[in-house]
Amino acid sequence: MSNSGVADFQLAKRKACQQLGVSESRHLPSNQEIRDALLEYQSLFKSDKQPQQLKQLREVALEAMRFFKSFNPRLAGDVLLGTANEYSAIELHLFADYPEQVDVFLMEENIPCQQKQKRVSYQADSEEYIPVYSFIADDTGVDLLVFPTDGVRRAPNSTIDGKPMKRADYKAVECLLQDIPSR
Repeated sequence: MSNSGVADFQLAKRKACQQLGVSESRHLPSNQEIRDALLEYQSLFKSDKQPQQLKQLREVALEAMRFFKSFNPRLAGDVLLGTANEYSAIELHLFADYPEQVDVFLMEENIPCQQKQKRVSYQADSEEYIPVYSFIADDTGVDLLVFPTDGVRRAPNSTIDGKPMKRADYKAVECLLQDIPSR
């Protein structure tokens, strides 16, 4: 995941099984164990570059959050959790009465993007598909996940531990930036 840019845990597990020639998949590590190993790997082998890459991604995330301020943005994913690397996209959760509002905003601002859907799950074992708009800003991928306006109070489950996903508002991301040492 760290060296090839694979962001999906299940895909990474399948690729690892293929590379090792293993077909048995019931003894694979959990997503939490993989994330912990990724953090350890980064601290051991990428400590010279990864903190600066993370800082740069968080700075771009702040710019994007400022730009999308009318949609009450929240930072989520690897950039928030600190596991981001040069392959990571910034994941912003936006909140709108209608997803089309984000679509119209992107068109009015002449931002070319790709639209797709993503399945998210919640604690009550409910799932739904939400729109995702992906584009490039400052050579960095940005994924906008659009939730209903009241979704700001209800985070989807994390794929790492199944608990409500961590999200950060603008001020919290500013604080995170102050915690990253400069080189």
